[in-house]
Amino acid sequence: MNTVKKKGLGRGLSALFGDSSVKEKNFDRNELNKVSISDLSRNPFQPREFFNETKLEELANSIKKSGVIQPIAVRPKKLEPGKYEIIAGERRWLAAQKAGLHEIPVTILDLTDVESLEIAIVENVQRDDLNPIEEARGYKRLFEQFKHDHESISKLMSKSRSHISNTLRLLTLPKDIIGMLEEGTLTSGQARPLIGLSNSSAIAEEIVSKNYSARKIEYLVKLKKSVKSKDKYHNPNILHLQEKIEKILGLKVFISNKKNNSGKITIEYKDLEQFDLVSNLLTKN
Repeated sequence: MNTVKKKGLGRGLSALFGDSSVKEKNFDRNELNKVSISDLSRNPFQPREFFNETKLEELANSIKKSGVIQPIAVRPKKLEPGKYEIIAGERRWLAAQKAGLHEIPVTILDLTDVESLEIAIVENVQRDDLNPIEEARGYKRLFEQFKHDHESISKLMSKSRSHISNTLRLLTLPKDIIGMLEEGTLTSGQARPLIGLSNSSAIAEEIVSKNYSARKIEYLVKLKKSVKSKDKYHNPNILHLQEKIEKILGLKVFISNKKNNSGKITIEYKDLEQFDLVSNLLTKN
């Protein structure tokens, strides 16, 4: 297993994107580069676990009409001569089976485990095929098993370092929230503010059931974090009122309300023009 740190585009990615320095097995593209579907198996480093059945059926129907236009990338299985492991294109392989094909065109590459993982993650991330948790687990594997640091993963994936770090942090959420992210009922943007909260699961359920906007989630989380005494609480009516005021003012508003109905309203402004707007509204007779 290769544990050497990579910088920039890995050799495996160069192979996928056509770098001539990476050797492709010398087979005739028109004949010998077609292999039996039964001779292919799933990439054990494939981070993707969920496939949209509707889209898979659509692809299968397309393959029935036009065939598999783009060959899938594979590598030989070391202990099973004549068998191949899919590097990129598992969805096409599954759809080809649904379409009733017996053979599929392939590009055969000679790659290491880490290069195989690089390609599997990049292909899916660039096509937005991974859910946030699958993406995070792929990054975690690069980090822990193949010794990439966050900076090298950032360069490898053409993503910001903060995106890599924030995505990895999703794995620290409770299992039920991770399940919501995998199912797509919760987005990473909705889940990220919940990281580190003791009552994150309850808030996540509230977010999903009431379909809170991003602004409401931010307010709700801020309120939960600011609670220091038992007489403080959050009220859905306050959330609605806050959003209504924000729409009228066009500014960010934060309402902190206590059980005895005392509290404060905070209006944020970014420049003097916004400050003058608030001042005129408050001093208007």
